[in-house]
Amino acid sequence: MSKASHEADSHDLIRVHGARVNNLKDVTVELPKRRLTVFTGVSGSGKSSLVFGTIAAESQRLINETYSAFVQGFMPTLARPDVDVLDGLTTAIIVDQERMGSDPRSTVGTATDANAMLRILFSRLGKPYIGSPQAFSFNVASISGAGAVTLEKGGRTTKERRSFSVLGGMCPRCEGRGAVNDMDLTQLYDETKSINEGAITIPGYSMEGWHGRIFRGCGFFDADKPIKKFTKRQLDDLLYKEPTKIKVEGINLTYTGLVPSIQKSMLAKDVDAMQPHIRAFVERAVTFTTCPECDGTRLSPEARSSKIGKVNIADACAMQISDLAGWVRGLKAPSVAPLLEALGHTLDSFVEIGLGYLSLDRPSGTLSGGEAQRTKMIRHLGSSLTDVTYVFDEPTIGLHPHDIQRMNELLLQLRNKGNTVLVVEHKPEAIAIADHVVDLGPKAGSEGGEVVFEGTVAGLRKSDTMTGRHLDDRAKLKDEVRKPEGALEVRGASTHNLRDVDVDIPLGVLAVITGVAGSGKSSLIHGSVAGAEGVVSIDQGAIRGSRRSNPATYTGLLEPIRKAFAKENGVKPALFSANSEGACPNCNGAGVIYSDLGMMAGVATPCEVCEGKRFQAEVLDYKFGGKDISEVLSMSVAAATEFFSGKLPAAHKILERLGDVGLGYLTLGQPLTTLSGGERQRIKLATHLGSAGDVYVLDEPTTGLHLADVENLLGLLDRLVDSGKSVIVIEHHQAVMAHADWLIDLGPGAGHDGGTVVFEGTPRELVEARSTLTGEHLAAYVGS
Repeated sequence: MSKASHEADSHDLIRVHGARVNNLKDVTVELPKRRLTVFTGVSGSGKSSLVFGTIAAESQRLINETYSAFVQGFMPTLARPDVDVLDGLTTAIIVDQERMGSDPRSTVGTATDANAMLRILFSRLGKPYIGSPQAFSFNVASISGAGAVTLEKGGRTTKERRSFSVLGGMCPRCEGRGAVNDMDLTQLYDETKSINEGAITIPGYSMEGWHGRIFRGCGFFDADKPIKKFTKRQLDDLLYKEPTKIKVEGINLTYTGLVPSIQKSMLAKDVDAMQPHIRAFVERAVTFTTCPECDGTRLSPEARSSKIGKVNIADACAMQISDLAGWVRGLKAPSVAPLLEALGHTLDSFVEIGLGYLSLDRPSGTLSGGEAQRTKMIRHLGSSLTDVTYVFDEPTIGLHPHDIQRMNELLLQLRNKGNTVLVVEHKPEAIAIADHVVDLGPKAGSEGGEVVFEGTVAGLRKSDTMTGRHLDDRAKLKDEVRKPEGALEVRGASTHNLRDVDVDIPLGVLAVITGVAGSGKSSLIHGSVAGAEGVVSIDQGAIRGSRRSNPATYTGLLEPIRKAFAKENGVKPALFSANSEGACPNCNGAGVIYSDLGMMAGVATPCEVCEGKRFQAEVLDYKFGGKDISEVLSMSVAAATEFFSGKLPAAHKILERLGDVGLGYLTLGQPLTTLSGGERQRIKLATHLGSAGDVYVLDEPTTGLHLADVENLLGLLDRLVDSGKSVIVIEHHQAVMAHADWLIDLGPGAGHDGGTVVFEGTPRELVEARSTLTGEHLAAYVGS
């Protein structure tokens, strides 16, 4: 039998038949293995549902099933996607845009293997020798102890004194966080009142609940005495007492002082992840400053004392990765040669992928979505695995046109090793390298979910689909640009890699900040502009919402609708909330019943009582404009805009803003968890459009937008500026650059090669000068 006709070689397709996840309408596709397939289509057309929700989800579920039942009990249970046939799957490795966890202890070095390798290197070569690799870890505390131990020897029991010590690298003052917090005690309590009179002003510490019972019954102080009359000992117990077991009314409880309690419950979290009222309290009561003992390095004096040459581990982690790679290559030590080679390879991968400007001590929570995605890619670049399916979600996000070429080469490199590469993408430069294209549409939401084209890039160009028609779109330079009305002055900006930048950002126009990834754009705007008064900042942070949240609750639209229903029917507004009194008692307003099947995937079945409508039957008897609340929530934004026109101005205004950002197809009650990344960002944009501010700062608003949607976005930005607002956009998309009134280009490179303003002026002047990387790519884009 010849090699070519071997049966094992015939399985060269991933076959998907009858996929119905989210908005997919019985989709059937056959994808070639060991090729690069790009999925295109407008935002919300079903690309992620097909690639992530169907193919990758089933691959991961099948892999999880190979583990023992015991191990599966500790793993997240995954439901089988709604699809008839899935054939020819291989192991899927997902590289998505989810931000990396914002744990204050996580850095770029700890999120990859680079820190672990550096620690071993210093434990072997550092002088003086201080101990094992954990002596260089800022997550390991130093502890020591001594005491008697009981031993059984030769049938006799003897006691011996033993001592132990573990040397960790954690700075004892800041506990490895690099920052210390000081509390303003006046924000914790009102000293003129007693505890029973409500002296404690921390959110959630009401005297009606358990906190009241604990403070009244602990016996450490008199709950009826004003705090200013406490003795020194009593005040210390109130504020600083470590967790202590107490008995109140016969119940065993734990009493903890206010300061350790706040540190454990609030300060252990990332500030951005807190609820608004708690964040406001933390920002009011707590000041964060760089730790004076370790100078922000997070490391103990011992860890900083051990050096290789003149460099300690803190210096190495603070270096720009491209410089650190050079330093590692310069080390010659045969005893650790394999380690040096592995570390050098990891650091070179950072440079290769365009992240050479980062440093290993950069907190991972501060990385943008694109940077986080590329950091996750580092692990896979040197992998020996082949015949794997790599799944990428818009890998070009946050990349300058100059860097997209590099990303393309990396994707092709993965394919050439014999892997199947599936990419969800909008940028024409990234679509161009595909071996196979699957275009979903024709539109978004309920009007999408079908395969409208399958074939080559050349075939896509000729097809009459939305993507095919817009693939060669090029925005033109404006003939006339708007004249600025004043300027926002930035002086001596030095956040991260900025070098004392002085720049005037014009107001009353569309100003676009450009530059390669890592040149200092976000540092300039978020460090010097975003926090100012009258500035509305819309960043790339994920919107948080459970499966009970939907566009109506997130945008505040439900509030006027509930009040209108209540007023019309003479009942209270809470009845028209599926999270409150109006909820169906059987499913608690979720619309579905979740059955937990232990180690198998749970099942969600529509509630039989409310038939998925989420409300009690009597609530649905109340109408407004002839429709009940569940009918209103199942309307699309476009239909609801028409329905509330003239009836409810407050709701109509919010709906118009959702339409302005191109979300007319979303239904009001659709769970936020089913929205794509681009849709979530635009919901956020729509919510902020009503904010009272004169200056809008947008961070890459084209993220997740189809070429056709970029036109709508430019129209929206124009309307904002024409209504008297100033708009500042951080952006890599050439269409937005070409449409700007004023460009500020940072560079010339990334990291310490950037941080300066290399051009200020109109797009036409930049194209004519071609003096920067951005200028060259913009000139090529507009075809001049």
